[in-house]
Amino acid sequence: MEPVDLALAVFGVGALLAGILPRVLDRRPLSMPIAFLGLGMLIFALPTGLPKPDPLEHKEIATHLTEIGVIVALMGAGLKIDRPLSWARWSSTWRLLAIAMPLCIGATALLGWWWAGLVPAAALLLAAALAPTDPVLASDVQVGEPNAEEDAEDEVRFALTSEAGLNDGLAFPFVYAAIAIATTSLAPSAWIVDWLSVDVFWKVSAGVVGGWLIGWLLGKLFFRAPSEFRLARHSEGFLALAATFLAYGLVELIGGYGFLAVFVAARAIRSAERTSEFHGVLHDFAEQVERLLTVMLLLLFGGAVVGGLLAPLTWPAAAVGLALIFVVRPLFGWLSLRGAPGRPAEHWVISLFGIRGVGSFYYLAYATTKADFPQADLVWATVGLVVIVSVVVHGIAATPVMQLLDREGERTPPDAAAPSSQAERSPTPA
Repeated sequence: MEPVDLALAVFGVGALLAGILPRVLDRRPLSMPIAFLGLGMLIFALPTGLPKPDPLEHKEIATHLTEIGVIVALMGAGLKIDRPLSWARWSSTWRLLAIAMPLCIGATALLGWWWAGLVPAAALLLAAALAPTDPVLASDVQVGEPNAEEDAEDEVRFALTSEAGLNDGLAFPFVYAAIAIATTSLAPSAWIVDWLSVDVFWKVSAGVVGGWLIGWLLGKLFFRAPSEFRLARHSEGFLALAATFLAYGLVELIGGYGFLAVFVAARAIRSAERTSEFHGVLHDFAEQVERLLTVMLLLLFGGAVVGGLLAPLTWPAAAVGLALIFVVRPLFGWLSLRGAPGRPAEHWVISLFGIRGVGSFYYLAYATTKADFPQADLVWATVGLVVIVSVVVHGIAATPVMQLLDREGERTPPDAAAPSSQAERSPTPA
């Protein structure tokens, strides 16, 4: 029996289950990621002859697989948010990005150095990799399909979706800071100028501006081009992948953050013609591709777990990971949302459901191809534990918690986060 034939058969079974499980598990306290993580562990634990997927040994492969999974998910997230971009409407998002995320990074890095005994570069890498919430594994707490009605989302799902769409790119400067410390020294004088000018200012600016420009041009092509070239008329969903790879590839070529570019491009496409049904076509195709990639990544992750990914884990490192999920993120998330739209119960749900996943693996794989990090195996083990706990705990809790909020009426009305004056309601270009 050839391992490649078995691998194709396993992926075929996974793809089939990816079409069945969402219907079977709908409104049940169990998520698809839990099922596929368990299936991956089972398959690779059996004497099948399949090679063990080891992300430490195959860093380049791990980097590119997770990279593709994240960017496809970012396109889908950007397309399905109905709320136009503005400071007022996206108040919860800005608070989570500007307050909660840096505080979580600082606290996790400190705990990683103090409790887990990581060297500063590895502690910062751990914190940066665990900073972004995940657009791939968080579908149960995100908004649904694109809707022609503005502000149609409730505050909980909107905040979690928009946060996941943006923080995958905004966590990158902290990863680069960890790389800089690992390759130079801990002294800021050795790297701070280049880091601020290139990794923060230039790469973020290029990601936002480049993504917006590409999305604007694609929006014109989709909805405003002469009739024979107006691609929205043909309802071809694979154009979601064209937009994804164009935005990501072109912005990466000029040294910007491609993750940011993909999400911003999706928002620009969405703003080009908000009521078009073509957005639903694009989103549905991106979601189907995302689901297939999720199946593959979770099966491989399950194989890595039974292959010994968690073997280097220590009790102090495990305590750091659990503290992030159950204390650090909930506390700083809740504090950052003080004064934001929504009720206290909604703020707690947003804070508790900071799901970690594929993006964390990407950052680790990418960083370890750029620098040699002491204790890299312990960092991988800690992140692996965090993702497992997040997948299981959040996957079980998501459905009943959302149902409880619905039953108790604890949802902010769609227009509660929108500004009242006409001037404020004018949509911005995204």
